[in-house]
Amino acid sequence: MYHRPIFDALEAHLPDTQVTVITGMRRTGKTTALKYLLEKTAHSNKIYFDLERLEYRRIFTRNSFSEMQADIAFLGFDFSQNGVIAIDEVQLVPEVVSFIKYYHDHFSVKFIISGSSSYYLKNRITESLAGRKRIFEIFPLDFLEFLRFKGVDEAGLAAQRLLPFRPLVFSAYQHHYEEYLRYGGFPQVVLADSPEQKEQALKDILNSYLELDVKILSDYSIIDDLFKLVTLLSSRVGNKLDYQKIGVLLGLNRHKIRDYIQLFEATYFLHLIGPFAPNPDRSIAVQPKIFIADNGLMNQFAQVGSGAIFENSVANQLLRLGKLNYFQKKSGQEIDFVLDEKTAIEVKETPSVFDLNTLHSRAAGISLTQTMLVGRFPPGNNFSDFVWGGCIF
Repeated sequence: MYHRPIFDALEAHLPDTQVTVITGMRRTGKTTALKYLLEKTAHSNKIYFDLERLEYRRIFTRNSFSEMQADIAFLGFDFSQNGVIAIDEVQLVPEVVSFIKYYHDHFSVKFIISGSSSYYLKNRITESLAGRKRIFEIFPLDFLEFLRFKGVDEAGLAAQRLLPFRPLVFSAYQHHYEEYLRYGGFPQVVLADSPEQKEQALKDILNSYLELDVKILSDYSIIDDLFKLVTLLSSRVGNKLDYQKIGVLLGLNRHKIRDYIQLFEATYFLHLIGPFAPNPDRSIAVQPKIFIADNGLMNQFAQVGSGAIFENSVANQLLRLGKLNYFQKKSGQEIDFVLDEKTAIEVKETPSVFDLNTLHSRAAGISLTQTMLVGRFPPGNNFSDFVWGGCIF
Protein backbone atom coordinates (compact mmCIF):
# COMPACT_ATOMS: atom_id res chain seq x y z
CA MET A 1 0.00 0.00 0.00
CA TYR A 2 1.37 3.41 -1.00
CA HIS A 3 1.13 6.09 1.64
CA ARG A 4 -0.68 9.25 0.55
CA PRO A 5 -0.60 12.55 2.46
CA ILE A 6 -4.35 12.46 3.06
CA PHE A 7 -3.87 9.25 5.06
CA ASP A 8 -2.28 11.32 7.84
CA ALA A 9 -5.35 13.54 8.14
CA LEU A 10 -7.64 10.51 8.05
CA GLU A 11 -5.64 8.70 10.72
CA ALA A 12 -5.71 11.78 12.93
CA HIS A 13 -9.51 11.74 12.70
CA LEU A 14 -9.77 8.04 13.53
CA PRO A 15 -10.07 8.53 17.35
CA ASP A 16 -12.76 11.17 16.83
CA THR A 17 -16.30 9.99 17.44
CA GLN A 18 -17.52 11.82 14.32
CA VAL A 19 -18.30 9.75 11.25
CA THR A 20 -15.34 9.77 8.85
CA VAL A 21 -16.71 10.30 5.34
CA ILE A 22 -14.35 9.62 2.41
CA THR A 23 -15.56 10.77 -0.99
CA GLY A 24 -14.19 11.48 -4.44
CA MET A 25 -14.39 10.19 -7.97
CA ARG A 26 -14.36 6.45 -8.59
CA ARG A 27 -10.92 4.74 -8.57
CA THR A 28 -9.12 7.56 -6.77
CA GLY A 29 -8.26 5.35 -3.78
CA LYS A 30 -11.18 5.66 -1.37
CA THR A 31 -11.35 1.93 -0.61
CA THR A 32 -7.60 1.85 -0.05
CA ALA A 33 -7.90 4.74 2.41
CA LEU A 34 -10.78 3.04 4.22
CA LYS A 35 -8.84 -0.21 4.59
CA TYR A 36 -5.79 1.74 5.74
CA LEU A 37 -7.84 3.13 8.62
CA LEU A 38 -9.04 -0.35 9.53
CA GLU A 39 -5.43 -1.52 9.67
CA LYS A 40 -4.63 1.40 11.98
CA THR A 41 -7.47 0.42 14.34
CA ALA A 42 -5.69 -1.24 17.25
CA HIS A 43 -8.52 -3.42 18.56
CA SER A 44 -10.15 -6.35 16.78
CA ASN A 45 -13.79 -5.26 17.07
CA LYS A 46 -14.04 -3.96 13.53
CA ILE A 47 -15.89 -5.00 10.40
CA TYR A 48 -15.90 -4.02 6.73
CA PHE A 49 -18.85 -3.96 4.31
CA ASP A 50 -18.56 -3.43 0.57
CA LEU A 51 -22.05 -2.47 -0.59
CA GLU A 52 -21.28 -3.54 -4.13
CA ARG A 53 -21.86 -7.03 -2.73
CA LEU A 54 -25.52 -7.98 -2.75
CA GLU A 55 -25.42 -9.90 0.54
CA TYR A 56 -24.18 -6.80 2.36
CA ARG A 57 -26.74 -4.52 0.71
CA ARG A 58 -29.44 -6.85 1.99
CA ILE A 59 -28.28 -6.34 5.57
CA PHE A 60 -28.93 -2.60 5.43
CA THR A 61 -32.30 -2.96 3.72
CA ARG A 62 -33.81 -5.17 6.42
CA ASN A 63 -37.13 -4.14 8.00
CA SER A 64 -35.69 -2.90 11.27
CA PHE A 65 -32.46 -1.76 12.92
CA SER A 66 -32.63 -4.74 15.27
CA GLU A 67 -32.53 -7.11 12.29
CA MET A 68 -29.57 -5.24 10.84
CA GLN A 69 -27.82 -5.36 14.21
CA ALA A 70 -28.45 -9.10 14.51
CA ASP A 71 -26.92 -9.75 11.09
CA ILE A 72 -23.85 -7.65 11.84
CA ALA A 73 -23.42 -9.31 15.23
CA PHE A 74 -23.65 -12.71 13.53
CA LEU A 75 -20.68 -11.68 11.37
CA GLY A 76 -18.62 -11.06 14.51
CA PHE A 77 -19.15 -7.45 15.56
CA ASP A 78 -19.77 -6.79 19.27
CA PHE A 79 -22.12 -3.83 19.78
CA SER A 80 -21.54 -3.90 23.55
CA GLN A 81 -17.94 -2.69 23.09
CA ASN A 82 -16.20 0.15 21.31
CA GLY A 83 -15.88 -0.77 17.66
CA VAL A 84 -15.37 0.40 14.10
CA ILE A 85 -17.78 -0.27 11.23
CA ALA A 86 -16.43 0.55 7.77
CA ILE A 87 -18.93 0.80 4.90
CA ASP A 88 -17.74 1.17 1.30
CA GLU A 89 -19.85 2.48 -1.62
CA VAL A 90 -22.44 3.87 0.78
CA GLN A 91 -24.29 5.71 -1.98
CA LEU A 92 -25.64 2.37 -3.26
CA VAL A 93 -27.97 1.96 -0.24
CA PRO A 94 -29.63 5.23 0.82
CA GLU A 95 -31.16 3.54 3.88
CA VAL A 96 -27.74 3.02 5.43
CA VAL A 97 -27.51 6.68 6.49
CA SER A 98 -30.37 6.28 8.97
CA PHE A 99 -28.66 3.21 10.42
CA ILE A 100 -25.40 5.13 10.83
CA LYS A 101 -27.16 8.03 12.54
CA TYR A 102 -28.97 5.80 15.03
CA TYR A 103 -25.98 3.64 16.00
CA HIS A 104 -23.65 6.63 16.14
CA ASP A 105 -25.99 8.25 18.66
CA HIS A 106 -26.81 5.20 20.78
CA PHE A 107 -23.74 2.94 20.66
CA SER A 108 -19.96 3.32 20.92
CA VAL A 109 -19.46 2.77 17.21
CA LYS A 110 -17.01 4.67 15.06
CA PHE A 111 -18.21 4.73 11.44
CA ILE A 112 -15.89 5.09 8.46
CA ILE A 113 -17.78 5.35 5.20
CA SER A 114 -16.83 5.97 1.60
CA GLY A 115 -18.66 6.64 -1.63
CA SER A 116 -18.13 7.92 -5.13
CA SER A 117 -21.07 10.24 -5.69
CA SER A 118 -20.19 13.62 -4.26
CA TYR A 119 -23.65 15.07 -4.81
CA TYR A 120 -25.35 12.27 -2.89
CA LEU A 121 -22.86 12.22 -0.06
CA LYS A 122 -22.61 15.95 0.48
CA ASN A 123 -26.36 16.51 0.42
CA ARG A 124 -27.85 13.36 1.91
CA ILE A 125 -25.20 13.00 4.59
CA THR A 126 -25.06 16.71 5.39
CA GLU A 127 -28.80 16.67 6.03
CA SER A 128 -28.91 13.41 7.99
CA LEU A 129 -25.62 13.56 9.88
CA ALA A 130 -25.43 17.25 10.73
CA GLY A 131 -22.75 17.74 13.39
CA ARG A 132 -21.87 14.04 13.30
CA LYS A 133 -19.45 13.79 10.39
CA ARG A 134 -16.36 15.17 8.70
CA ILE A 135 -15.94 14.85 4.93
CA PHE A 136 -12.55 14.07 3.36
CA GLU A 137 -12.15 14.35 -0.41
CA ILE A 138 -9.69 12.17 -2.33
CA PHE A 139 -8.48 13.26 -5.77
CA PRO A 140 -6.22 11.69 -8.39
CA LEU A 141 -2.52 11.69 -7.51
CA ASP A 142 -0.59 14.92 -7.65
CA PHE A 143 2.77 14.76 -9.42
CA LEU A 144 4.75 14.11 -6.25
CA GLU A 145 2.47 11.19 -5.39
CA PHE A 146 2.72 10.03 -9.00
CA LEU A 147 6.49 9.71 -8.62
CA ARG A 148 6.11 7.79 -5.36
CA PHE A 149 3.74 5.30 -7.00
CA LYS A 150 6.20 4.91 -9.88
CA GLY A 151 8.99 4.09 -7.45
CA VAL A 152 10.91 7.25 -8.35
CA ASP A 153 12.77 9.13 -5.61
CA GLU A 154 10.73 12.32 -5.24
CA ALA A 155 12.92 13.97 -2.58
CA GLY A 156 14.87 16.02 -5.08
CA LEU A 157 11.70 17.39 -6.64
CA ALA A 158 10.00 18.00 -3.29
CA ALA A 159 12.72 20.48 -2.40
CA GLN A 160 11.98 22.45 -5.60
CA ARG A 161 8.31 23.13 -4.91
CA LEU A 162 7.29 26.40 -6.64
CA LEU A 163 10.93 27.45 -7.08
CA PRO A 164 12.41 28.97 -10.27
CA PHE A 165 13.36 26.66 -13.11
CA ARG A 166 16.49 24.52 -12.76
CA PRO A 167 17.74 22.52 -15.80
CA LEU A 168 18.93 19.55 -13.71
CA VAL A 169 15.54 19.15 -12.05
CA PHE A 170 13.82 19.39 -15.44
CA SER A 171 16.06 16.77 -17.06
CA ALA A 172 15.64 14.39 -14.10
CA TYR A 173 11.85 14.46 -14.01
CA GLN A 174 10.64 15.64 -17.44
CA HIS A 175 9.95 12.16 -18.80
CA HIS A 176 7.74 11.37 -15.82
CA TYR A 177 5.89 14.68 -16.01
CA GLU A 178 5.11 14.15 -19.68
CA GLU A 179 3.61 10.75 -18.78
CA TYR A 180 1.61 12.48 -16.04
CA LEU A 181 0.29 15.01 -18.57
CA ARG A 182 -0.75 12.23 -20.94
CA TYR A 183 -2.28 9.65 -18.61
CA GLY A 184 -3.17 11.59 -15.47
CA GLY A 185 -3.10 10.52 -11.84
CA PHE A 186 -5.53 7.67 -11.21
CA PRO A 187 -3.53 5.15 -9.14
CA GLN A 188 -4.62 2.18 -11.26
CA VAL A 189 -3.48 3.96 -14.42
CA VAL A 190 -0.17 5.10 -12.92
CA LEU A 191 0.66 1.55 -11.84
CA ALA A 192 -0.23 -0.01 -15.21
CA ASP A 193 2.87 -1.27 -17.02
CA SER A 194 2.21 -0.36 -20.64
CA PRO A 195 0.44 2.39 -22.60
CA GLU A 196 -2.12 -0.17 -23.72
CA GLN A 197 -2.90 -1.15 -20.14
CA LYS A 198 -3.15 2.51 -19.14
CA GLU A 199 -5.60 3.21 -21.95
CA GLN A 200 -7.71 0.21 -20.97
CA ALA A 201 -7.71 1.27 -17.32
CA LEU A 202 -8.90 4.75 -18.28
CA LYS A 203 -11.70 3.29 -20.39
CA ASP A 204 -12.76 1.13 -17.44
CA ILE A 205 -12.80 4.17 -15.16
CA LEU A 206 -14.90 6.13 -17.64
CA ASN A 207 -17.38 3.29 -18.05
CA SER A 208 -17.73 2.74 -14.32
CA TYR A 209 -18.19 6.46 -13.73
CA LEU A 210 -20.99 6.74 -16.27
CA GLU A 211 -22.60 3.39 -15.48
CA LEU A 212 -22.35 3.41 -11.69
CA ASP A 213 -22.09 7.01 -10.50
CA VAL A 214 -23.96 9.08 -13.05
CA LYS A 215 -26.85 6.63 -13.36
CA ILE A 216 -27.52 6.89 -9.63
CA LEU A 217 -28.06 10.61 -9.92
CA SER A 218 -29.70 10.87 -13.33
CA ASP A 219 -32.18 9.29 -15.68
CA TYR A 220 -30.80 6.34 -17.64
CA SER A 221 -32.22 7.82 -20.84
CA ILE A 222 -29.91 10.83 -20.73
CA ILE A 223 -26.65 8.88 -20.65
CA ASP A 224 -26.12 9.33 -24.41
CA ASP A 225 -26.61 13.09 -24.06
CA LEU A 226 -24.17 13.20 -21.17
CA PHE A 227 -21.55 11.29 -23.14
CA LYS A 228 -21.86 13.74 -26.05
CA LEU A 229 -21.63 16.67 -23.67
CA VAL A 230 -18.51 15.31 -21.97
CA THR A 231 -16.84 14.85 -25.34
CA LEU A 232 -17.66 18.42 -26.32
CA LEU A 233 -16.53 19.87 -23.00
CA SER A 234 -13.25 17.94 -23.09
CA SER A 235 -12.40 19.62 -26.38
CA ARG A 236 -13.00 23.03 -24.80
CA VAL A 237 -10.87 22.88 -21.66
CA GLY A 238 -9.66 26.31 -20.62
CA ASN A 239 -12.52 28.06 -22.42
CA LYS A 240 -15.44 29.94 -20.93
CA LEU A 241 -18.75 28.11 -20.82
CA ASP A 242 -21.37 29.27 -23.28
CA TYR A 243 -24.44 27.26 -22.35
CA GLN A 244 -26.46 28.61 -25.26
CA LYS A 245 -23.84 27.69 -27.86
CA ILE A 246 -23.27 24.23 -26.41
CA GLY A 247 -27.01 23.66 -26.35
CA VAL A 248 -27.29 24.56 -30.04
CA LEU A 249 -24.41 22.23 -30.96
CA LEU A 250 -25.97 19.31 -29.09
CA GLY A 251 -29.61 20.12 -29.75
CA LEU A 252 -30.34 20.47 -26.04
CA ASN A 253 -31.95 23.16 -23.91
CA ARG A 254 -29.36 25.41 -22.28
CA HIS A 255 -30.99 24.85 -18.89
CA LYS A 256 -30.45 21.11 -19.29
CA ILE A 257 -26.83 21.79 -20.24
CA ARG A 258 -26.41 23.77 -17.04
CA ASP A 259 -27.95 20.97 -14.97
CA TYR A 260 -25.76 18.32 -16.61
CA ILE A 261 -22.60 20.34 -16.02
CA GLN A 262 -23.55 20.80 -12.38
CA LEU A 263 -23.91 17.02 -12.17
CA PHE A 264 -20.42 16.52 -13.63
CA GLU A 265 -18.97 19.02 -11.19
CA ALA A 266 -20.78 17.44 -8.24
CA THR A 267 -19.35 14.01 -9.11
CA TYR A 268 -15.78 15.32 -9.44
CA PHE A 269 -15.50 14.87 -13.20
CA LEU A 270 -14.76 18.51 -13.91
CA HIS A 271 -13.95 21.82 -12.23
CA LEU A 272 -15.49 25.19 -12.98
CA ILE A 273 -13.21 28.16 -12.32
CA GLY A 274 -14.98 31.48 -11.92
CA PRO A 275 -13.78 34.98 -12.76
CA PHE A 276 -11.75 37.18 -10.44
CA ALA A 277 -13.33 40.63 -10.43
CA PRO A 278 -11.84 43.08 -7.92
CA ASN A 279 -13.77 45.78 -9.79
CA PRO A 280 -16.81 44.30 -11.58
CA ASP A 281 -17.07 47.31 -13.88
CA ARG A 282 -13.72 46.42 -15.44
CA SER A 283 -14.41 42.75 -16.03
CA ILE A 284 -16.74 41.35 -18.67
CA ALA A 285 -16.01 37.70 -17.91
CA VAL A 286 -18.94 36.20 -16.07
CA GLN A 287 -18.96 32.61 -17.31
CA PRO A 288 -16.74 30.08 -15.57
CA LYS A 289 -13.96 28.27 -17.37
CA ILE A 290 -14.04 24.50 -17.55
CA PHE A 291 -11.28 22.03 -16.74
CA ILE A 292 -11.49 18.23 -16.67
CA ALA A 293 -10.45 16.76 -13.32
CA ASP A 294 -7.81 14.40 -14.75
CA ASN A 295 -5.74 14.65 -17.91
CA GLY A 296 -6.07 10.95 -18.65
CA LEU A 297 -9.85 11.25 -18.74
CA MET A 298 -9.72 14.36 -20.89
CA ASN A 299 -7.43 12.70 -23.41
CA GLN A 300 -9.82 9.76 -23.68
CA PHE A 301 -12.64 12.00 -24.84
CA ALA A 302 -10.96 14.52 -27.12
CA GLN A 303 -7.83 15.26 -29.08
CA VAL A 304 -6.80 18.68 -27.79
CA GLY A 305 -3.70 20.75 -28.38
CA SER A 306 -0.59 20.34 -26.27
CA GLY A 307 -1.10 23.79 -24.76
CA ALA A 308 -4.58 22.86 -23.53
CA ILE A 309 -3.27 19.59 -22.12
CA PHE A 310 -0.64 21.48 -20.14
CA GLU A 311 -3.04 24.18 -18.94
CA ASN A 312 -5.61 21.60 -17.80
CA SER A 313 -3.00 19.81 -15.70
CA VAL A 314 -1.69 23.05 -14.20
CA ALA A 315 -5.26 24.04 -13.29
CA ASN A 316 -5.74 20.77 -11.40
CA GLN A 317 -2.36 21.14 -9.73
CA LEU A 318 -3.15 24.69 -8.59
CA LEU A 319 -6.59 23.72 -7.30
CA ARG A 320 -4.84 21.64 -4.62
CA LEU A 321 -3.12 24.81 -3.37
CA GLY A 322 -6.10 27.09 -2.80
CA LYS A 323 -8.93 29.07 -4.35
CA LEU A 324 -8.52 29.47 -8.10
CA ASN A 325 -9.99 32.09 -10.45
CA TYR A 326 -9.12 33.67 -13.79
CA PHE A 327 -9.19 37.32 -14.86
CA GLN A 328 -10.25 39.04 -18.06
CA LYS A 329 -10.49 42.75 -18.85
CA LYS A 330 -12.98 44.43 -21.17
CA SER A 331 -10.20 44.69 -23.74
CA GLY A 332 -9.90 40.91 -23.77
CA GLN A 333 -6.53 40.90 -21.99
CA GLU A 334 -6.43 37.97 -19.65
CA ILE A 335 -4.55 36.38 -16.76
CA ASP A 336 -4.83 32.58 -16.85
CA PHE A 337 -5.23 32.10 -13.10
CA VAL A 338 -5.42 34.03 -9.86
CA LEU A 339 -4.57 31.94 -6.79
CA ASP A 340 -6.16 32.86 -3.46
CA GLU A 341 -6.88 36.35 -4.85
CA LYS A 342 -3.19 37.15 -4.36
CA THR A 343 -1.05 35.58 -7.07
CA ALA A 344 -1.40 36.17 -10.82
CA ILE A 345 -0.36 33.10 -12.82
CA GLU A 346 0.29 32.74 -16.54
CA VAL A 347 0.77 29.34 -18.19
CA LYS A 348 2.98 29.05 -21.29
CA GLU A 349 4.42 25.92 -22.83
CA THR A 350 7.64 27.78 -23.68
CA PRO A 351 7.83 30.87 -21.43
CA SER A 352 9.76 34.01 -22.30
CA VAL A 353 10.85 37.34 -20.86
CA PHE A 354 8.04 38.96 -22.83
CA ASP A 355 5.49 36.67 -21.13
CA LEU A 356 6.88 37.59 -17.73
CA ASN A 357 6.81 41.32 -18.40
CA THR A 358 3.24 41.07 -19.73
CA LEU A 359 2.19 39.16 -16.63
CA HIS A 360 3.76 41.78 -14.34
CA SER A 361 1.96 44.57 -16.19
CA ARG A 362 -1.44 42.90 -16.13
CA ALA A 363 -1.10 41.90 -12.48
CA ALA A 364 -0.16 45.44 -11.49
CA GLY A 365 -3.29 46.66 -13.26
CA ILE A 366 -5.43 44.80 -10.72
CA SER A 367 -3.13 45.49 -7.74
CA LEU A 368 -1.63 42.01 -7.53
CA THR A 369 2.04 42.09 -6.55
CA GLN A 370 2.67 38.34 -6.57
CA THR A 371 3.14 36.61 -9.91
CA MET A 372 4.10 33.19 -11.22
CA LEU A 373 4.98 32.29 -14.78
CA VAL A 374 4.55 28.55 -15.34
CA GLY A 375 6.32 26.73 -18.18
CA ARG A 376 6.50 23.27 -19.65
CA PHE A 377 9.72 23.52 -21.69
CA PRO A 378 12.82 25.71 -21.25
CA PRO A 379 13.05 28.42 -23.93
CA GLY A 380 16.68 27.65 -24.86
CA ASN A 381 18.07 31.13 -24.15
CA ASN A 382 18.95 30.63 -20.48
CA PHE A 383 15.75 32.31 -19.32
CA SER A 384 14.86 30.69 -16.01
CA ASP A 385 12.55 33.11 -14.21
CA PHE A 386 9.61 30.74 -14.31
CA VAL A 387 8.32 27.70 -12.44
CA TRP A 388 8.42 24.38 -14.26
CA GLY A 389 4.99 22.70 -14.26
CA GLY A 390 6.33 19.61 -12.49
CA CYS A 391 7.21 21.72 -9.43
CA ILE A 392 3.59 22.71 -8.69
CA PHE A 393 2.19 20.58 -5.89
